[in-house]
Amino acid sequence: MNNMDKIIVLDFGGQYCHLISRRIRDMGVFSEILPNDTSREDLESIDGLKGVILSGGAASVDDENSPRMKKDVLDVSVPVLGICYGHQLISYLEKGEMITGGVGEYGITDLKVERGSTLLKGMGTTASVWMNHRDKVKSMPEGYSVTASTKDCPVAAFEKPERGIYGVQFHPEVTHTEKGFRILENFAFGICGAKGGWDIKEVIEGIKSEITEKLGKRKALIGLSGGVDSSTAALLIGSVIGSNLTAVYVDTGLMRHGETDFMKRVFSGYGLDLRIVEARDRFFGALKGVTDSERKRKIIGKLFIDIFDEIAVDTGAEILVQGTIYSDRIESGITRHSSTIKSHHNVGGLPEEMKLEVYEPLRDLYKDEVRRIAKELGLSDEITGRQVFPGPGLAVRIAGEVTPEKAGIVREAGRIIDEELKMAGIYDEVWMGFAILLPVKTVGVQGDERSYKYPVVVRIIDSKDAMTANFSKVPLEVLERISTRITNEIMRVNRVLYDITNKPPATMEWE
Repeated sequence: MNNMDKIIVLDFGGQYCHLISRRIRDMGVFSEILPNDTSREDLESIDGLKGVILSGGAASVDDENSPRMKKDVLDVSVPVLGICYGHQLISYLEKGEMITGGVGEYGITDLKVERGSTLLKGMGTTASVWMNHRDKVKSMPEGYSVTASTKDCPVAAFEKPERGIYGVQFHPEVTHTEKGFRILENFAFGICGAKGGWDIKEVIEGIKSEITEKLGKRKALIGLSGGVDSSTAALLIGSVIGSNLTAVYVDTGLMRHGETDFMKRVFSGYGLDLRIVEARDRFFGALKGVTDSERKRKIIGKLFIDIFDEIAVDTGAEILVQGTIYSDRIESGITRHSSTIKSHHNVGGLPEEMKLEVYEPLRDLYKDEVRRIAKELGLSDEITGRQVFPGPGLAVRIAGEVTPEKAGIVREAGRIIDEELKMAGIYDEVWMGFAILLPVKTVGVQGDERSYKYPVVVRIIDSKDAMTANFSKVPLEVLERISTRITNEIMRVNRVLYDITNKPPATMEWE
């Protein structure tokens, strides 16, 4: 990769830091993420460096403990683009005027382009952009030009072309920003002059080389859930270490409808040493009386590890391979300055003391990249086309205490949603569709009699990378069929609701 043009992203703890890098890679330009305090000298030493992007972040730039960089990074010999926090940081370092707090902007916002610029070329005079901030730049120091604004943000974009410095308060990397990809192309190709050369096949070869280096001849286990992430990781690891890999599927009692039979049927053809562990009683017993979502995740994470430790004794495994992807890690607060949104059982939910060494070959990839690798490896459409399913299973789709009865309700409702989406021909168009059981009961009328039963929430969402999402505008007749079937076929339910919340402010799951 030394002969490739490169754009470096400095990580200031933003939720979308790796998404910026991924968007650059999608253009065919190699991108790498480095810590926020990377020096100018270290940047200048990178062979093929063409540009630097400063990511967003959760902190305020004037906070004493906020992530910083040295001011001379702005004097690096390549163009610099600041996004959100990075945009504010440039202003702060250059002695611009800041507004801390006040009216925030979250979600879709109308952008007014004040004047043409190389960065905003092709945006037109107005555009819809994705904002996620409260602090803002009020004015830039002399020599900088304001190129865009919104109703509540006077400096939504600025530039100083003679120094190669640019900033945008909004997030061009998220799919919700109109022509956001065009802005990043303008920066990478028009401003930085970068050339393509990054390819998914090179990603695969890089991961395989790392597997050889990290695992060698040691034996490993992988927690195989049947989802595309763990399945892809299993094939990658298996292609390198062969029979030294044991795949473990744990039936927690919190899985999808017919999941265990699915696992037996599909994975019998991949040459994996697959072990199926029946552990329903252990999981329901450990979750009895637990209502807090974070406690659920951590209990489930510890139980998985206990089971893997037991199998490791039998197989002699030293490594636990997990199909963790970057969206899991960032929501678990794994990067230096990011905040914890929720602990994923295979990241933030892992116990501190572990006997097995954890290895995550897909840790820096997003879901759609993993799907591309899966297809390149020859995984069947049954796997690559499956909708996302959470690692903790139905436990995080049951608000409140988890019981076998409640799990059964959510499982059946999920089956109905899947069947109706497939019948309507839109199953492959949505990111995921599922049901949530609420810990309350509502009055209804069924069979001319009063009923007092559970309500179920249906959530169907569209996304590309799991970092942002929109609720899916499913035809009303499809939602009506889903509602009718759920209340007719599941005796403990008498009401169905549809969740119309995007991410952010919500997350993909409810817990």
